Parts: sequence; C-alpha cells; structure tokens
Amino acid sequence: MKTILETLKKHRAETKLIMTIISLIALSVSVLFSLTGHKDFNDIFDPSYIAIVLSGLPIVFGAIKGIIKDHDITADVLVSLALIGACILKEWFAAGEVAFIMQVGSLLEDFTASKAKKGITKLIRLTPLKATLIAETTEKSIDVEDVNIGDLLRVKAGEYIPVDGIIVEGRTSIDQSSMTGESIPKDMDIGDEVMSGTVNETGSIIIRATKRANDSSLQRIIKIAKSADAQKANIVKKANKWASYLVIISFTTALIAGLIIGLVYDDFLLGFQRGVNILVVFCPCAFILATPTAITAGIGNASKYGVIIKSGEALERLSDCNTVVFDKTGTLTKGQPKVVSVNSLSSMSKEEILQIAAFAEHLSNHPLAKAIVNEYKGQYVETDNHNTIGGSGITFSINGRNYLIGNRKLLAEYGITIDNQIEESAKTIVYLATSEECLGYIEIEDQIKDNADKVIDKLHSMGYNVILCTGDNEKAAMKIRKQLNIDECFFQMSPEGKMKKIKELEKQGLKVCMFGDGVNDSLALRSAYAGIAMGKIGSDVAVESSDAVIVNDNLEVIPYLFDISKKTQKRITFNLLVSMGLNLIAVVLAIAGILNTVYGAVFHNVGSVLVVINAFLLYFTKPSKKRQRMNKQKYKSFTKQKD
Repeated sequence: MKTILETLKKHRAETKLIMTIISLIALSVSVLFSLTGHKDFNDIFDPSYIAIVLSGLPIVFGAIKGIIKDHDITADVLVSLALIGACILKEWFAAGEVAFIMQVGSLLEDFTASKAKKGITKLIRLTPLKATLIAETTEKSIDVEDVNIGDLLRVKAGEYIPVDGIIVEGRTSIDQSSMTGESIPKDMDIGDEVMSGTVNETGSIIIRATKRANDSSLQRIIKIAKSADAQKANIVKKANKWASYLVIISFTTALIAGLIIGLVYDDFLLGFQRGVNILVVFCPCAFILATPTAITAGIGNASKYGVIIKSGEALERLSDCNTVVFDKTGTLTKGQPKVVSVNSLSSMSKEEILQIAAFAEHLSNHPLAKAIVNEYKGQYVETDNHNTIGGSGITFSINGRNYLIGNRKLLAEYGITIDNQIEESAKTIVYLATSEECLGYIEIEDQIKDNADKVIDKLHSMGYNVILCTGDNEKAAMKIRKQLNIDECFFQMSPEGKMKKIKELEKQGLKVCMFGDGVNDSLALRSAYAGIAMGKIGSDVAVESSDAVIVNDNLEVIPYLFDISKKTQKRITFNLLVSMGLNLIAVVLAIAGILNTVYGAVFHNVGSVLVVINAFLLYFTKPSKKRQRMNKQKYKSFTKQKD
C-alpha cells in the first residue's frame, strides 16, 4: 500500500489526469443511460458515483487538511459542503459534475504552470554531466561536479561547455542560443569567455575553468528560475484573503436564503435545495484561480524571451514603475572595454604602469579591470594588503611600496590633485598613484550596445523617464547621455551614492526600476522599487540582489518586460471582475430558483475554466503599440503634475 501511495505521489499530475478522464467517462455514461431510458440502472448504480469518488474525495480531503493542519478556510470547504449537500439530495450527477469541473480547472492551472516552467526544464536538460580533464599529458573523463577552478578542460566539437571558463587554446564557433537566444553561432578565440550549457560547434578547444559547476552561469539561472513563485505577489495574498471571506459570506448567504425560502414556501427541502445551489455557484474558485494563473503565465512568457523573473511580487512591482535608471558599463555598453592608451606622469615607464595596474586588477571581475588585464601580456606577482574600495578603486602594496589604482575620487581622498585637462577626455580614466603622487593613467573606452539607442527611444515612447547613473567621469557619462538621448545623468557615483540617488528619486514620488550588472550596483538594485540584473556578464552579487535577470543581456527585451508586467496586471483585474460578476449573477439566479444544482455547477465552473484559459493565453501574447501610446500619455500627465 505504501509503495502504491508513493508511486501515485511521484506521478501526481498523470494520476490526476487519468482520474479526471475516468470521471468524464463515468458522467457521460450516466447521461447516456438517462437519455436512453435506463434510469432504473442509474437508481441501482449511477456511474456518477465514480466521478464523486475520483474527483470529489480529493477536494474533501484537501478541505479537511486545510482546516485541521493549516487552520485555513479555503474554497475547497465550500465545494465540499456543496458536494455533500448534492449527495444528500441524491443529485449524484450534479455532485460528480461539480467535482469533475473543479478538477478540470485544477488541471488547466497545472498546465499553465508547466508551460511557464518549460524553459526551466530545457535549461536543466542542458546541464552537462561529464567533463574531459587535462592532467599533465593525459586526458580523463570526470564528473562535472569534480571540476575545480583553474582546471584545464578539453571540449570537442559538438559537446556542451561543462563549466564557465576562458579559452586558452584553439578557436571555434559557440552556439549560445540556449542561453542568449542568439540564433547565429559566435566565433570564439583565445581569451574569450565561454558559458556552461552552450555548444562547441566546430573545432576542439581547451578552456580554463573560472567557476565550479554549481556556480556556473547555467546553474545560477536555473536556481533563480526555480525560485520564481506566483504566490509571493501581494495581489495573490489579497485575493486569497478575500476568497476566505467569500467562503464565509457564501455559506452565510446559503444558510439564510435557505431558511427564508423554507419558511416562505413552507418547504424546508426546497430551502435546503436552494441553499445547496447557492453553495455550488458561490464558490470563489474563479476568484482564486484568476491571479496565480495569470502571474505564472506572465513569468513563463518572460522566460521565453530570456528574462527570469524571480517572483510574482517582482512582476507586480515592475508594472508600477515609471522611471528607469541604467548603470553604464556592462549595461548600456558592451562591458568589454579596451585600453586606448597608457600615459606616464612620472619617471615610471608606460610598460611599468600597465604592469603594476595589471598586478592589482587581475583578481577583479570588473570590466575595466579585465580591459587592463587583457592589455597586459606578462607574468603576475602577488600583491599585499589588497583592499577594494567600492566605487573608487583598490589600494595595495608591492615589495613594501603602497599604491592606489582607481578614479579621481580615490586620489582626492589621499590629497592627490589631477590636471583637469586629463578629465576632459570622454574616455574612462583609471589612475595609478602612490600615497604622495600620481604616477600615470590608463584611458579605457567601451562601446555602446548596438540596440541601446532604440531601446531608450522605445522606453520614452512608453512614457518612462530614463536616467543614467554611473561611477564614470563627467565627460564619459555626458557623451553616453548625448548619444542615447537620456533624460538625466549622474556621474562619479559610488555604490552608496547610487543607492542614495535612487532613494531621493523615490522620495519625489517616482517608482524606480534599476538596471545594473556589477558588484557596485548591488546596493542600488536592492534599494530600487524593482531591480534588474544583466545576467550574462553580471556579477553573482548583482544577480542575487535583483528581482529579475536578463539572461542574454539583450536590452531589446526591456520594453517587452515592462509591457508584459502591465498586461499581466490588466489580465488579473479583468479575471477578478469577471469571476465576481459571474458569482453575483449565479447567486441571484440560484436564489430565484432559475439555476438548479446541475446548471448552477455548469454556470459557475465554466466561469472558472474560462478565467484559467484567459490567464493561460497570456503566455502567448506580445507587446501592443496601443499600450505604448497609452503609457506615453500617462507619463506626460504625470510629468505635468510633477512640474
């Protein structure tokens, strides 16, 4: 018996489907017997009994569990009372029909959730199980969990990249469609980074592992996707709370109406029948299903386009945002800056300045640090007293001599002055100094992402205010602002400065959505009304601090992300109004005696099914131009009030 229960639990979805199909067959046979004049057989054994047992008993047990274990009055309580009342009246078909349609609604809800999480399943299937380790002169196959950082791994043509790493030998084309959505394979060479779960299309390559399997890009996205939960949304909590009140109201209404009708007509059996009818039609099933199914479908829709939304609450907050704040490096730019020039302001040579800078930066994941490291081709020595100062730079020492590397703000803290003409460049400047003087500086430039200008224009057309908030210098920041037509720009911002700026904006009544990718963005991502991380090149801290992750770093999905969040909220509102309207109409008809138990069950439960189907269709929707025009008008009205 224990083995049977465990098997049924393991295959819960399949079991529910089979039981629902059998219930449908049983109800169809019951109707067939009635239509063909075999009612006597139904009096002996009505096939509807089967539907009551298979579809009804799970509902009754769920209601009992909710009351005893969870101390919660759910819609199952009302459905159970309706089922019991119908059975007392010997309305076997009505009881079986109520149970059957409830299970159909539950199956549709499960189906919606499974479709929404289909992308997660695909990601899980991409997880490599084995890796080829190069150990001295031999190669051996090992479990991917046993790969350590720094291990050399061979990846042959056609194989999945086992862990995140850097190519150290060979060149190839990598199919990144599973992670980034890019249909065209990307050519890769020595020094390029590769992600786990992507496919090596052509040549054999050797990569150096930069992360363990559990910390890889693929596993990070899978963990976030699994944590997405529609039940975390505030509107779901409110809907469930209201539904519990509706259960009490419906039971009270059924009781009072039944007593009054029984007294008026001097027929308490009639009063009992009407009371049961009210219970059947008043069940807030559609009301309860309306919200979580829509949120689950909305989250699933976003996942198809490479956006992992962590919770229903995050989706809800995204729909309310009216201001977008972007970080610059790695968010609006490609995050692959290159060293343009190395300049000496002392007796130290340019080569020495680059060398010492690389010593300090080679352990950092910041894009500017990677640019310096990629430019330096020599050997490394370990630094001492290495201390990272968020948003400013690094202090360190080599052979007992103390150094600083970072922006102008860091040098100012040590009383070191810089010629203002240096900062007139629109490039990013990284200074190398001792505690007494500036030794030189490195100019670094990053390219704006190809689609950034179109995305900013689209956000403007949707009614959003767009702000740039960066730690870069004024010239570099203002250059980006001008090129992309950004509304406001704040530069030389520390992590704390970004956080404070977002809080200032929200004190003005704005609801800010922050987009960032680095460790220095984590405070701002947490402080914003909604935070979105660029997952492909983003740091672990930034991803963990955010409400959603853009897996492929594609800016073009941002307008879509806002649009789907608004559509989800609109669909929820519509479903709630429909469910309440149907309930009200059904209750009036049931009290008047127009709806009997059978037709009442059909009327009510068809409404529940329609609500779920309407939510499920959200999974296939696309952004509409009409909504963008409406949002633009709304934003103009908002800015006028603000002014």
